[in-house]
Order: sequence, then structure tokens, then C-alpha cells
Amino acid sequence: MKVHSDYRLSSSVDDMDIDAIHAYLTQSYWAGGIPRATVARAVSNSLCFGVFQGAAQIGFARVVTDKSTFAYLCDVYVLEAHRGQGLSKCLMEAVRAHPDLQGLRRFMLGTKDAHGLYAQFGFKPLASPPRLMEILNPDVYRSPEPTPPPAP
Repeated sequence: MKVHSDYRLSSSVDDMDIDAIHAYLTQSYWAGGIPRATVARAVSNSLCFGVFQGAAQIGFARVVTDKSTFAYLCDVYVLEAHRGQGLSKCLMEAVRAHPDLQGLRRFMLGTKDAHGLYAQFGFKPLASPPRLMEILNPDVYRSPEPTPPPAP
């Protein structure tokens, strides 16, 4: 997929640079300290979109979805040096146009500071916040992996 003369977009998981994605996410406000193995597993089990300049991955978006009724957009970024060129909009256009993400009943995301971007693509505040619940473990990447209980 062509984005701009200097950039290209791909949704092939084989194109994703796990090291580059991990380097960004581990410093992000939402996934700070995330282990590389967790990033690799998340990428392999999601619908992913990458923005590339040459061979370098400079942007990313990941969608967790059943490809039928529900999707959750996460891990969206464009490296700071490449911002201001419309790449995040190109990335979001590709996400919204992807054939596996059409006809969904619910498409969700969480953001601290990019409401304006996502609103351009149809995202709105929750219609019924009291209906939604969560289990939140914000320190999961700072904790050692849980030890399984002993066998009986």
C-alpha cells in the first residue's frame, strides 16, 4: 500500500519489525516496560499495520479482532521525526478500510491524547460507559511472570 512518495504501508505480519515496535512501546505511556516476547505474541495474534520508510518501520497500529463483530485498536504510533506529514491519517484510513474490519458491531480504542485524530474516523466517546467493565493490571509489565500453582 502506498502512503506517500517516501513511505509505504503494509498489513503483512511478515513485514513488522518486532524490535522497532518493542523499542517504541516499551517507552510509551500505555505499555512501558512491555517484554519483547509479549510484543511478538501480540503482533502474531493481531491484524497489524506498519508504516515504513525504506526498510525502517516508523509507524504501527494493531487491531485485536474476531473479524466479524468486534475490534479493539491499540498500539498506534508514528515516530516523532515523521509526524506532521499525514502519516497517522494514512494509517487510520488503512485500518478503517481493511476488509476484515467492515461490518463490525463495535470498534473500540483507548487514548489519552489523540481524540481529535480518532474522531475524524468515526470514533466517539462511549455511548453507555456504565455497561463496560474491565480488569486492569497497570503494572503487569513491571511484575515477574506469575508462577503457576503447584500440581495437586
